[in-house]
Amino acid sequence: MRHRVDKHHFGRKSGPRKALMRGLVDSLVENGRIKTTVAKAKELRRYVEKAVTIGKKGDLAARRVLLAKYPNKNTVSTIVDDLSKRFQDRPGGYTRIIKLGARPGDSSEMAFIEFVDYEYPQNAETTVKGDETAKAKVRAQARVRAAKKKHIRKIQAQSRRVNRTK
Repeated sequence: MRHRVDKHHFGRKSGPRKALMRGLVDSLVENGRIKTTVAKAKELRRYVEKAVTIGKKGDLAARRVLLAKYPNKNTVSTIVDDLSKRFQDRPGGYTRIIKLGARPGDSSEMAFIEFVDYEYPQNAETTVKGDETAKAKVRAQARVRAAKKKHIRKIQAQSRRVNRTK
């Protein structure tokens, strides 16, 4: 029976599960947004929300509690110095989960988890409006990618023809 069981186990024992959550918290705090499965995102939300709430106190005890849970000084300093200031007036709900659909390999439901004030990076063409060299560079990279795809398709078609004749 699963009465009052309130966390996911992800098919892992407690040590690997703790390491997984620590790594996910580190990545989310460092990047502001990560892509993971929906189940991991929902579990991660619990850890991050509590960490930011503890970090909002901002004193030495809060830092020590966070260091005990997440032994990465950069993560703890980002939580206490940056995130807690950004969410000072917010009583909770620091993250959002955006569902993306099924992953092609195993049909696992994927999602982005991000902080609610996450700033989306701008495209190279929109950030540098007057700089023609940057636009030309972006177009050249797109042409190279298209040429690689075309070459791969050509090789695949040849392989299929050879296999059909066998």
